Amino acid sequence: MTRGGAWVAAIRPRTLPAAVAPVAVGTAVAEQSGHGRPSIALAALAAALLLQIGTNLVNDWGDFRHGADGPDRLGPSRAVAAGWLSPHDVIRGAWLAFLLAALIGIWLIARGGWPIASIGLGGLVVAIGYTAGPWPLAYHALGEPFVFLFFGPLAVCGTELLQAGRASGIGLLASLPVGLLATAILLVNNVRDVESDARAGKRTLVVRLGRPAGQSLYAGTIAVAFVLVAAVALVLWNPGPLVAWLSAPLAAAPLRAVLRSRDGPVLNAALAATARLHLVFGVLLAGGMAWW
Repeated sequence: MTRGGAWVAAIRPRTLPAAVAPVAVGTAVAEQSGHGRPSIALAALAAALLLQIGTNLVNDWGDFRHGADGPDRLGPSRAVAAGWLSPHDVIRGAWLAFLLAALIGIWLIARGGWPIASIGLGGLVVAIGYTAGPWPLAYHALGEPFVFLFFGPLAVCGTELLQAGRASGIGLLASLPVGLLATAILLVNNVRDVESDARAGKRTLVVRLGRPAGQSLYAGTIAVAFVLVAAVALVLWNPGPLVAWLSAPLAAAPLRAVLRSRDGPVLNAALAATARLHLVFGVLLAGGMAWW
């Protein structure tokens, strides 16, 4: 493994599309009212991606420190556990990502005020506290709720607020399916790792509920996300959002894998496929809302 390849593995590029869909949908909602601002949308996207990268690096370090990335883990090798990067290197990389996100955030706060400051600070606290700190969120079954909140309502409504000067009810409604599909990405990870997480004392929601309940929760998040698209279309009295249903075929393979398989590589592919579903769904929903 080259050093460059190790850094690519550490930032977990398969998870990064989760930061794109909320910004796209929030921008689409702002565009509906004639307040779309591409420069602000791009800045918000850059900050979201940097926060996601920093979170992934802290997770790599935190899971190694807690012993959750042992040799029995079914997921891809992690940079620190595999010895590709030192813990010190990974933490420095995380702080660099957070610093760059904060610099962009200062510019965004000047345009959005204290609500954006609160979202940014909360995102930073959750990013660090997800697997680090004295009471890591992911180890106490709080990963899914916080992923839903920060990749759904807060990200979508925050993006709308930055561009339109306010967050709307339709923005909140449109944020729900986006947050649910982001949560589905984490659920694949936690269904795959349920045994190794339990042995390491990582009490994820799937560990607490059991694999069958985790599988059902994964299927439910996807099903409800697609149902909510119809609610968005009804509230807008506009069929545009229904184009998001064109992404439904992308759900078939990961659903089958999560519900039927315990094989690590199969579930790794399902995680990537769920991230792809989230991205395509979000882009289609945004496009249908903004330009129909």
